[in-house]
Amino acid sequence: MQALKEQVLEILSEDCRTPLERIAVMTGSDLQQVAEAVEELERDRVILQYSPVINWDRTDRERVEALIEVRVTPQRDMGFDAIAGRIYRFDEVKSVFLMSGGYDLMVLVEAKTLKELAFFVSEKLSPLESVTGTSTSFVLKRYKQDGVIFVGETTDKRMAVSP
Repeated sequence: MQALKEQVLEILSEDCRTPLERIAVMTGSDLQQVAEAVEELERDRVILQYSPVINWDRTDRERVEALIEVRVTPQRDMGFDAIAGRIYRFDEVKSVFLMSGGYDLMVLVEAKTLKELAFFVSEKLSPLESVTGTSTSFVLKRYKQDGVIFVGETTDKRMAVSP
């Protein structure tokens, strides 16, 4: 069952819309086994959400994204988890990662305007008692995300079938 789960995860990570029937064919399993594997992966919180990769630059939605490196003082008996929990609860925060290197946390933030993003950093993030420093970098253009290339021409990866 573990091998099947890994195959299911690979398939769904490529296209979260893949029907269970097709996954069964692709893995050589029956539909019931695939359905049970997916159900178990969801129950165990391995699969948390099914999300498309969206190229927001091709929409009218105004948004500003930034990656913020955050240096913090870990809290006694809780390490970095407590401060990460405070940070990821802000609506502007899309992702938080514990990092190695010069900074402790990497925070992906989104706001409607540059002014709103600056307000978040200066009035919400920086004043937190455990935060000792931040460095903000703005996303100017997205080239690739989650394995999907955003620039250039798209090509069909399917093999041509001729009669």
